[in-house]
Amino acid sequence: MLRFASAATQAHGVPSGDARLLADTLVTAELWGHASHGMLRLPWYLDRVSSGATAAVAAPEVVSDTGAVMVIDGNDGLGQVLTDRAVREGVERARAHGISAVAVRNSGHFGTAAYFTRKAAELGCVAILATNASPAMAPWGGREKRVGTNPWSIAAPSGRHGIAVMDIANTAVARGKIYHAKERGEPIPEGWAADADGVPTTDPKRAIEGLILPMAGHKGYAISFMFDVLAGVLTGSAFGSGVVGPYQPTGRSGVGHLLLCIDIRAMADPAEFEQRMDALIEETKSTPAAPGAGEIFVPGEPEIRTAERLQREGITVVDDTWASLARIAQATGVPLPATHAEPTNPQEIPA
Repeated sequence: MLRFASAATQAHGVPSGDARLLADTLVTAELWGHASHGMLRLPWYLDRVSSGATAAVAAPEVVSDTGAVMVIDGNDGLGQVLTDRAVREGVERARAHGISAVAVRNSGHFGTAAYFTRKAAELGCVAILATNASPAMAPWGGREKRVGTNPWSIAAPSGRHGIAVMDIANTAVARGKIYHAKERGEPIPEGWAADADGVPTTDPKRAIEGLILPMAGHKGYAISFMFDVLAGVLTGSAFGSGVVGPYQPTGRSGVGHLLLCIDIRAMADPAEFEQRMDALIEETKSTPAAPGAGEIFVPGEPEIRTAERLQREGITVVDDTWASLARIAQATGVPLPATHAEPTNPQEIPA
């Protein structure tokens, strides 16, 4: 799957290293169990490259650089490529100054935020990454979508437990999960979305045309609004209804990102920090489970468990996504990934 996504992206004029990075973000999302941010997005990204909305060859420019603070204009490059650059710059500057902030303007959607905060954590930083997105929810009390899901992630090294990482949207669910439900032909749970008239719905198609509901009521709306301040307004990028989503083949995306990196060595001995993280995790996981609950997990742990399992079992792709990949294969001449098992469900094809 990694080879297919990489080769298909190169066929669209994206340099090999950048194509490999994009492919890796998609396959990693699949392995983490987040198919909503996996291969179903490949045709979205490639359609935007084909239309010229996204530049095949990223050409970021440094707008300002004061050492600890850097602003990059992405010039409509792939979000994954620009955010990977932000991580490298952010970690380097945090090592020099103790803390850094890297702003990216005029970028595209970068996939899963945790992919990038994990990288910074592996290099000894606590990382916070915020981004904005096209409108998905209504302001609290409104009935027209004006505010994006505006996801964010925090990651920290955790000693023998690896990396502790949180990656969430500020809506009841990430929009990609609704698209994934649509591709599976399944209803969505109650409380996820409302239709275009503001009426709650379990129909993913009506949800896509309507509103995604905020998490925690008015709190989710307020958090999302403020992350648009950080990722959109502050970075000099688009914000609010000015942001164009990755599922639209045309139109400048205008997505903005803000990455904060804290070098742990500037605040604490790294070994002691990891010991303290281990203690926090062990205390948390030792909590007595509620009736009907199983093991206690800490943020990021379910994804690692899922990846370990899917590395053995393979990734399952739903029919609609597979059909999209088949169209890419036909257009580019890149062979589809080989399947290794008969589907256990007629709606799904393991690959």
